[in-house]
Amino acid sequence: MLRTNIENPAYFHKVVDCQYACPAHTPVPEYIRLIVQRRYGDAYMINWVSNVFPGILGRTCDRPCEPACRRGRVEESNAQAPEPVAICRLKRVAADMKEDVRARMPQVAPKNGKRVACVGAGPASLTVARDLAPLGYEVTVFDGEAKAGGFIRTQIPRFRLPESVIDEETGYIFDLGVRFKSGRRVESMDQLLDEGWDAIFVGCGAPRGRDLDLPGRKEAAAHIHIGIDWLASVSFGHVSSIGKRVIVLGGGNTAMDCCRSARRLGGTDVKVIVRSGFDEMKASPWEKEDAAHEGIPILNFHVPKAFVHDEGGKLVGMTFEIVQAQYDDKGRRKLVPTGEPDAHFECDDVLVAVGQENAFPWIERDCGIAFDEWGLPKLDKTTFQSTVPNVFFGGDAAFGPKNIITAVAHGHEAAVSIDKLLSGESVEQRPPPMTNLISQKMGIHEWSYDNDIANDLRYKVPWAKAEKALASIKVEVELGFDAATAFKEAGRCLNCDVQTVFQESACIECDACVDICPMDCITFTSNGEEDELRHRLKAPALNLAQDLYVSGGLKTGRVMVKDEDVCLHCGLCAERCPTGAWDMKKFLLKMTPAGPAARTGQAQEVHA
Repeated sequence: MLRTNIENPAYFHKVVDCQYACPAHTPVPEYIRLIVQRRYGDAYMINWVSNVFPGILGRTCDRPCEPACRRGRVEESNAQAPEPVAICRLKRVAADMKEDVRARMPQVAPKNGKRVACVGAGPASLTVARDLAPLGYEVTVFDGEAKAGGFIRTQIPRFRLPESVIDEETGYIFDLGVRFKSGRRVESMDQLLDEGWDAIFVGCGAPRGRDLDLPGRKEAAAHIHIGIDWLASVSFGHVSSIGKRVIVLGGGNTAMDCCRSARRLGGTDVKVIVRSGFDEMKASPWEKEDAAHEGIPILNFHVPKAFVHDEGGKLVGMTFEIVQAQYDDKGRRKLVPTGEPDAHFECDDVLVAVGQENAFPWIERDCGIAFDEWGLPKLDKTTFQSTVPNVFFGGDAAFGPKNIITAVAHGHEAAVSIDKLLSGESVEQRPPPMTNLISQKMGIHEWSYDNDIANDLRYKVPWAKAEKALASIKVEVELGFDAATAFKEAGRCLNCDVQTVFQESACIECDACVDICPMDCITFTSNGEEDELRHRLKAPALNLAQDLYVSGGLKTGRVMVKDEDVCLHCGLCAERCPTGAWDMKKFLLKMTPAGPAARTGQAQEVHA
């Protein structure tokens, strides 16, 4: 194998698994260390720069960072199932415990004469507005609703996300001078183009829920509801009750919100019924756990066949075909009937949450914006630019339904593109991230960070008592960590951004680092091809998603090979090394935002 090029910022970025997995690349270990120091405002602002909505995401994020967390791998020997650091809930700690941060928000530059329209007031549009307004752009956000937030406000129940949190974090953006045209639903792209905007960003989400065209659908329509529309009606107070017996169709997060909301609005017999197996459901594992915690059963491998109604058209139940999964030799799944009699469940209402799809009836098909066969705009996947050069898309409107943090990431990239376009630069030339790599050494065996490894298992977030939480749609269920528990949970972080950096010229090959390493992830051996080398290390490196750190040739002709997969970043190798060949260096990556740095395309890389 070739010597690892640690000068490439992508190498250590990949080692910081949580940040690498986050679509917005939030520097997770950095803000967790600040929480340990009780610097909550600093932790919040680090989050705010990258993910824009720390309080909202601290309650609702899909948490792609947590399955990637190294803590979940190195605990595999524990009797209990390995669990990552509660990254998402620590984000909420920063939001809940911060001081007033309004004075720390960006200063707005003088107006530059450029006007940008954002269609929809969801997370993607608000991110574009947040990034462009401080640069002097006149940004106007259009939305048909009275308040900003988009699906954050209309689809996420208040028992998960209080409205005050949405108001606060959308307010920070409008305080930057962003104009909000509430109650203004854009009806025509042609009209918007004729208004002379320098750039247009479309972040209107995926507003249409999929329906099920089954026997009885039209006859019993009064008590069959599209999930996202029903959640919006609940959010706006148009719906305040539901029947006692409720069936929720679908296995995604919307279905989980529907069933839990129905439970609070009078449903005493609420069940979720899905076509797939439980493990194949698209809902996040914790969403399924929360539903189960509230006594809501999930029945899998049931394919809906018909809505059953009486002669007057009143819904009385549903029938389902019972199936099982069969897999071919290529691992492709097919659902086949088991031959059992159809299942029948009585119900008063059905909530259909089987998916969402984009709908752009307001975009004229002759305006120049091209769409693909699925009705999605044809976009450059890096720049988010459409076939009309000054029109960009992001969030669910770009590539279909995803989640809030992905929408934020789209917004950042689209803002860079808009700024470069309106500055006369190529949008294809993307700015590299800004990085640095700084030694944490404070003495011979002392570091500027706490490198003690806590053995604590993941701490549980306290919940409101069931009788209180289930009595109201507006009572927040999760109470969040208190300061003491947050301190202990944050202590479980392995500081994966503090890297073990090896200097082969100083190594005397004494193997002291090999002896002290608690994970057996360091090996001195002869070089070889990667597939073969992985199997003859001190502990075989079988996770191909994680790189091997390979040094140049040593005096004996051997090389140092470190498996990045299970390294604890504990620094014991650097403490034990008699020559200082090992050092602990903090790697910080910051995505280059819209503005001068992105326009020049020159990142400020500093390696120390």
